Amino acid sequence: MLKKQTVWLLTMLSLLIVLSVYYMTSPNGDELAFINDKADENGTSTTAGDSGETESKEEGEADVTTEPANVDELFASIRMQTMDQRSEAKTRLEEIVANSSTSTEEKNDAVSQIELMEQFASKESILEESIIAEKNYEEVLVRAEDGHVQITVKADKMTAQEANSIMQMAADEFTGANVDVKYIPQK
Repeated sequence: MLKKQTVWLLTMLSLLIVLSVYYMTSPNGDELAFINDKADENGTSTTAGDSGETESKEEGEADVTTEPANVDELFASIRMQTMDQRSEAKTRLEEIVANSSTSTEEKNDAVSQIELMEQFASKESILEESIIAEKNYEEVLVRAEDGHVQITVKADKMTAQEANSIMQMAADEFTGANVDVKYIPQK
């Protein structure tokens, strides 16, 4: 006869396995813990390049948004979420490559997608470092997905010329991508 501790341990391990399988097979919902609705409600979201000229959507836009008090934590949180999403996607693609029943074409597509994700991550890092070095900003966050690059800068203020310069740097790194530049005021 099994002891109570052994039964309890086996029950907990079974529960752990069931929950793990559930979370691994559940669809990846886009439910994020961070939602920035305050800027839209208060009307504080403005375009920095509003000097009578209208920019096309392909060129991007520069926005001012108000964020929580600790911007560094926000940037770290967004970076972690992005890394987690890419890690999950990379794991799925590696499973496709490792699966013996998938075709060679599917495996090649998965490998090229993995390489593309790694290139994006590398370009994001290079662009962040070059913007910090050139413009002397305290913190920069670059996120690139599906032909869209979003750059968030921690700065007291940003002129339209600075935003355009950053957009040009991003366009040089990510050819043909939509670029949005936003800044978060330092506190």
